[in-house]
Amino acid sequence: MIADKISWYPLPAEIRILILEVLLQDGCSLASFATVSREWQKIIERHNFARIKLTTSRLVDFGSIIHRNRALVRYIWLCLELQEYDCTECAPSPPESISDTDNTMITTAFEDLFSTLSTWEPNGNLLLDISVYSPSDSEHWFKYLTFEPDIPSEECEQGRYAEQSMLVKGDDHQHGRDFVLTSSAIEKVFDEIMDQGPFDNDEQENHWWQQLPLVPAVTGVLLRQQNRRRWKPTALVQMFDRLPRLQEIYYEPWREWCNILQPWTDRSFRSLFESLASSQVRRLILFENFNQLYPCSFCIDCNPIRIPTSDVSQAVANTSLQLEHLSASFIVDASYFFHACKPSWKWPNLTSLALTSRLLAPDKCPIEIDNMLQAAAAAAMKMPNLKTMEIWNGKVGLAMLFRCQLAGVGRPAIITWRGTWEFALRSPVIQSWEAVALKHCSHGSVIIKELLDAGIIKSHGDAIYHLKLLTLVIRPVSLRQIQIEHRIREGVYS
Repeated sequence: MIADKISWYPLPAEIRILILEVLLQDGCSLASFATVSREWQKIIERHNFARIKLTTSRLVDFGSIIHRNRALVRYIWLCLELQEYDCTECAPSPPESISDTDNTMITTAFEDLFSTLSTWEPNGNLLLDISVYSPSDSEHWFKYLTFEPDIPSEECEQGRYAEQSMLVKGDDHQHGRDFVLTSSAIEKVFDEIMDQGPFDNDEQENHWWQQLPLVPAVTGVLLRQQNRRRWKPTALVQMFDRLPRLQEIYYEPWREWCNILQPWTDRSFRSLFESLASSQVRRLILFENFNQLYPCSFCIDCNPIRIPTSDVSQAVANTSLQLEHLSASFIVDASYFFHACKPSWKWPNLTSLALTSRLLAPDKCPIEIDNMLQAAAAAAMKMPNLKTMEIWNGKVGLAMLFRCQLAGVGRPAIITWRGTWEFALRSPVIQSWEAVALKHCSHGSVIIKELLDAGIIKSHGDAIYHLKLLTLVIRPVSLRQIQIEHRIREGVYS
């Protein structure tokens, strides 16, 4: 006996949509389901075209393929894969720059992409996520590297499979965990993009950027820490200038490994951040990543910890005046940031602020910590829309957070001090923040203290996780990658 078939259309719309949502979450191929109905076709196309991965081979026909559905695109992951290499090239001495072939590939990709996107009408938000890497990077000295798209935090919790796969390929006698990482190996993957070509000088490169068409459709740029190879800040000034509707930037560069080059890098950073002061950017998330083990591979000329400068902090402080959200980790110091603030400054739009400070450490002077926290309160008095300010620090064995949450009219402000060492907030500091609460119409304040176990802080990534920061200081997938990297290198698997 053949069972009666149930007709599709008599089903309530809510049931039809619920079935489709289950299929969307399943991760299976959805192309065939688009033929079920026009209702499903519309929803499936919106899902399929919302997030696009672009490689150089796909760029050629991207415009024609996406034309009908380009209004659905909200995220583009531009994957610029450099040439693969073998063991004879994984740690060259002297270091070799990115090849002319690869640099030309990068410039051609930008020309093709910007040419296509320049024809798109501004339509909501569009994030451009740029990755530059070689597939060989994770096959030699850095087996813990992963190259993945930006994903929501809830999906990052499902990513342990990546860690397990890296444990399997970690048994490599030539590049194993017990083998000393060389400075040449580090310099290989941290090379500078378009440093030795394809242009003869900076003037030629700037001219090339300036001849690219404007792309008003792009509203956000992601430059995540999985990009070991570094963009010159001067190149980013030019890149961002071609994006007239740019509103949010997530920039996660790695620290400079050469002390001699640090002043030049900081000057370039300062120019980059100064250029953003007059832009439309409203959300700026800066995170200068590092690995405390890497400096050991350099015999000389590499400080164990990068020390932020007052000039870069001042430039970021000046840029903050027009922002709604600012997070700057390790690339600035909160003490320099607030010291740079002028009495006349006001932050009419700022709702969240997160900064790191080296002063938040057990060996630092308590008076200097008090002075910084009082300076932070003085600045908060001029931030009428502020909801959250967080000042924190993190590295191996150390994590500390000072937070003030302004909960709204009639509700108490919540002041949190969480970290791996004891510290007593003195009366002048508490009084200065109670004045901030009063200014923002809060009713009194509540102080929360929590002591963390220093033994569980294996990296600055662990510090971020256990400090439970409310502000997004780094992309969730980047945080997961940092934690995995340190677990693999330290041999700690939880």
